[in-house]
Amino acid sequence: MKHGPPNKPTIKTVAVLGAGTMGARIAAHLANAGMHCWLLDIVPSELTPDEKARGWTLADPRVRNRIVRAGFEAAQKARPAAFFTPATASRITIGNFEDNLAWCAQADWIIEAVAENLAIKRGLLQKVAAHRRPGTIVTTNTSGLPIHQIAEGFDDDFQRHWAGTHFFNPPRYMKLVELIPGPATSSEVLEALADFCDRRLGKGVVRAKDTPNFIANRIGTFSMLTSLSLMTRFGMSIEEVDACTGPAIGWPKSATFRTADIVGLDVLANVVRNIYENTSKDESRALYRVPPLVEEMTRRGWLGEKSGRGFYQRVKKGGDSDILVLDPGTMEYRPRQKARFASLEMARTIDDSRARLQAILGPVIAGQPGDKAQQFLWTLISETSLYAARRIPEIADSIVDIDRAMRWGFGWDLGPFEMCDALSVEALARRWTADGRDLPPLFTRLLSSSRKSLYESSAGELSAFDPAAATHTKVPEPPGIIILKSLKERSKEVARNSGASLIDLGDGVLCCEFHSKMNAIGDDITAMMQTGLKRLNTDFDALVIANQAPNFSVGANLMLLLVAAQEQEWDDLHDAVRRFQNANMALKHAAKPVVIAPQGMALGGGCEICLHGARIQAAAESYMGLVETGVGLIPAGGGSKEMIIRANEHAAGGESLDLFHAFKPVFETLAMAKVSASAEDARNLGLLRPADFISMNGDRLVADAKAAALALVEEDYRPALASPTEPSIRVLGEELIAGAKLAIHMMLRGEYISEYDAHVARKLANVLAGGPLTESQLVSEQYLLDLERETFVSLCGERKTQERVAHTLKTGKPLRN
Repeated sequence: MKHGPPNKPTIKTVAVLGAGTMGARIAAHLANAGMHCWLLDIVPSELTPDEKARGWTLADPRVRNRIVRAGFEAAQKARPAAFFTPATASRITIGNFEDNLAWCAQADWIIEAVAENLAIKRGLLQKVAAHRRPGTIVTTNTSGLPIHQIAEGFDDDFQRHWAGTHFFNPPRYMKLVELIPGPATSSEVLEALADFCDRRLGKGVVRAKDTPNFIANRIGTFSMLTSLSLMTRFGMSIEEVDACTGPAIGWPKSATFRTADIVGLDVLANVVRNIYENTSKDESRALYRVPPLVEEMTRRGWLGEKSGRGFYQRVKKGGDSDILVLDPGTMEYRPRQKARFASLEMARTIDDSRARLQAILGPVIAGQPGDKAQQFLWTLISETSLYAARRIPEIADSIVDIDRAMRWGFGWDLGPFEMCDALSVEALARRWTADGRDLPPLFTRLLSSSRKSLYESSAGELSAFDPAAATHTKVPEPPGIIILKSLKERSKEVARNSGASLIDLGDGVLCCEFHSKMNAIGDDITAMMQTGLKRLNTDFDALVIANQAPNFSVGANLMLLLVAAQEQEWDDLHDAVRRFQNANMALKHAAKPVVIAPQGMALGGGCEICLHGARIQAAAESYMGLVETGVGLIPAGGGSKEMIIRANEHAAGGESLDLFHAFKPVFETLAMAKVSASAEDARNLGLLRPADFISMNGDRLVADAKAAALALVEEDYRPALASPTEPSIRVLGEELIAGAKLAIHMMLRGEYISEYDAHVARKLANVLAGGPLTESQLVSEQYLLDLERETFVSLCGERKTQERVAHTLKTGKPLRN
């Protein structure tokens, strides 16, 4: 008997079946999202030598959970970290398929993530079906097996609640989840999964068709195999191919071969075979044969990162490590050689991916021969774009889904169709026609409709070409997302200078958006913050400080600081620091609420801005830190002062000893220039308060910050009561300085820090102590700001600080001089 469609399911608890690389890390990210999760795997069939020596038996729970525990512990040790904080792992309960499969009866969502073997998956799910409650969602994390075959023959309720959810590795960091319906999956289940993955897990969800390896792996594997083929054709080295297929064209630093090493060559080979065996009608099927080089490397066990060697090999030399590269001609590893191409060097200074791609390939498309890199990239991007176009409507109906899948799953700045627009579809079509290539229907229909681009933007609304309708249709965005660029296109920008803009978010909320290079803070940004506060007083109810760049702000403009220090312009430095302090204090003491919304890196001055907001609404992937000691300085935009205030808040009581213990982690955090591993970790470091909020999906950050600001308005917000000149902050003076000096001395003796690190740390301790006061007393915010500024400028005058700043500007790395 068939039943009607289910109501939209609610997901509160999850069971993950399979504790391998993907299963354990999916469970970790569910725990990051605050979910209780059961993680199960198989029971071992035999004892290890160590277990035998201990006298354990196969019935011992420690043995029965050995495999799942190993996967769980691997996730805990993973780098990059799978968990937001180590404590997050406590949300996971481990067990095994034989003793604990009944736990699935308590789960709202069961995720199967065992080996890519149809029989294994079906056998496990048949056992799960005996425990699963009607209405429970069940999905598979397969990267390519047919979704319909895995659940074939299961009952109607199972089929309606069955789908594929293909997470990308590592699940915490890769945005993409491909959602693949089964033959009978209900729309309510698909909506529930898409909404949960979006809001709770922070994912970008793309609905894929049930075709071999779905969207991202189908296109990405084609691109990777094409790169391998072209390497031979153009006589290029592995380093040269990776130089072409990395940041130069807006692809990740791992490029082609480092990506293959991370994925694993055995996994790559399986994906390639799966596509070949199941795509008899793909006109490019012949490409999907495992390349002889990959076959030989797999035979030798050179599988990439998991085996210690692949296309690259990391070797130890004394106390250092070096990375060697494979020479495919000799099958031996050799030192890496710098790949140099004039075209890539020329384009290096171009920040925008579209403009950089046009600069590299525009001349070749126009008929110029170009250098080897240009010839390689023209062929690679041309073939990939044509292939992606031919896959519509086979793997997806929409060009948007394919572009998003490649951006979110492979880390490309631009999907293949966005690349076509950047290079001009008309120009590409002329070149392809001249080369005797057949244009896929997508392009012929576009050009015959008199449209010149696959995407169009008008008044802040994006539309994409729909080949079935032969017209452009609006690209829908999930509700609750604010795109600042779109607001500016709709004339919502109310002020602008070289470093920042003011944008009307609607409903009485103003946004200050940074857009300097790396959002480095200079006078342009501080001036716009002050302008925003003036507009807040007269025209708006709340202010949000946010942007949608990869990083909120990397801190102060170090180049300007270094030049001023080298020119000994001390008054100018004092004035610049004072202006930044005043801007932050104005944020803190504004009569109306100010919400700061960081994402990515919020370092140094960027972190200091956050600390002065009425609330912080942080993206889950926020890497916050007061890192000034790394360049021989101390936080002086109010950051030291705010951490002193937080130490006062954290002190268990009013006694000096309580405050002394509260200052210890603050001193360590600042002296060691600690950076949070996540927003949750920032809370542990004291950079977020208990009342601050976290957004799992960075795309929703601005809208969440706006909602937080409006909530403060509704609560009849009142700013900090104390005047900046009123003594209200307790400091410890000499008591803290003495304790800090002892800690610094021990670190120096242990050779954990250099002599100059110790010098800077003593300066920091003096600021945190409120100066060399003989006893604990109350001081004002302004007193601490003056102390911060004097210390900061004095350190700017020191030669070793200037050397550190110059080194960081040149290399992006700290100098321990």
